Amino acid sequence: MKTNFLFITADDLNYNTPGCFGNPVDNITPNLDRLASEGIMFDNAHVTIAVCQPSRQSMMTGLYPHHNGALGFDPIREGVPTLTGILRDSGYFTGIIGKVEHLQPQSKFCWDFCDDVYNSQNLHGRSPYIYYRDTVKFLEQAKASGKPFFYMANSHDPHRPFAGSEDELKRFYGYNTYASRYYKPEEIHVPGHLPDLPDVRKELAQYYSSVHRCDETVGSILRAFDEAGMTGDTMVIFLSDNGMAFPFAKANCYLNSTKTPFIARWPGNISAGSVNREDYITGIDFTPTILEAAGLTGKIKCDGRSYLSILKGGKQENRDTIFTQFNTTSAKKSFPMRCVQSRQFGYIYNAWADGEVLYMNEAKTGLTYRAMKEASTDPFIAARVKMFDYRCKEEFYDFTKDPDALDNLINDKSFEGKISEYRNMLRKYLEETEDPQMGPFMKDIFCN
Repeated sequence: MKTNFLFITADDLNYNTPGCFGNPVDNITPNLDRLASEGIMFDNAHVTIAVCQPSRQSMMTGLYPHHNGALGFDPIREGVPTLTGILRDSGYFTGIIGKVEHLQPQSKFCWDFCDDVYNSQNLHGRSPYIYYRDTVKFLEQAKASGKPFFYMANSHDPHRPFAGSEDELKRFYGYNTYASRYYKPEEIHVPGHLPDLPDVRKELAQYYSSVHRCDETVGSILRAFDEAGMTGDTMVIFLSDNGMAFPFAKANCYLNSTKTPFIARWPGNISAGSVNREDYITGIDFTPTILEAAGLTGKIKCDGRSYLSILKGGKQENRDTIFTQFNTTSAKKSFPMRCVQSRQFGYIYNAWADGEVLYMNEAKTGLTYRAMKEASTDPFIAARVKMFDYRCKEEFYDFTKDPDALDNLINDKSFEGKISEYRNMLRKYLEETEDPQMGPFMKDIFCN
């Protein structure tokens, strides 16, 4: 009997936001917490690139963005095979709900069931009930087809605009979407990469309200599977496409950018309540993992490799470092970045940073960035704003002591040896993958 697959994604959910990943905010993600108790969590799961469309297209092709042709918000290159194309050709019924526009061209992803909920009739993908209703429809059609299935369920939460925000009124034609719980600023937890300011707390409370609704969406999807009797026959993978849409997170290369809250459940194959704290897995590994679980190994060439054996409790070598990147924003602004990191250290190369180019992304439209600018009489906050705005050519962090990347060690003489080691690791990666940033990197770092 072939395996069924349920792939659930959140939109802009930080890795440490779910309760099961350590968030102390009250009752923030009960459904994800339950899912984690029934499967495995990974402490070191990352997406390949921390922005919506290229992140998802990298996962669904198993390729780095410069190999699938979609460096930013672009369609993948003609001739690049996709996970769902292979699955459908191999007898699977395929379906998607939400974020349809972020897998392009749509024809390449071969959906039998395609449900775009980003419209006013479907509350812009912010209704847990609609995800339940339409998941029931998908399962009915999948059963009628007599085929195994792959279902990609993409929440639009907690992407901006956040629940209850002024931004919602502007974007959603003068109304706020409904959330079953609205958190208050005094109820929330301020992540370490952000300053604790009143408007930061206000915006985080809106974010957490959207997170709670995202969790309800996950719960509604899982309920539909339970009621259809499909839970025992389905591998479930949950993750976020990138970090939260706040400064120093989404659209960058920090831990708060690419690290993702990864959970997998597969009754009879994955030990319930297990946690993997050792192995690094990334977005490019998703496609080969699903293909191996489906018995379709070798169907396409991927940059990543399957972590199926790790899900089942096994071991793999060379799972101690990863390479991540960033290229362009949704506004087509180019800010190329490359990163290599391990459990302890992270090295980031910002090809664009020259002290004059101003970094721009959607986080700058929110309350948090404005609050940080207004609080720049505080020397530490002023330095953080300057760093976010202009960055520097190289960054180096000890993530075991500084997971929020507050202290750039690039000029610390005591780390010269490690910095050289990580520069060379990135150089080797850029060369081996024929990354277009190889030339700029060599010129900036090795030819000066």
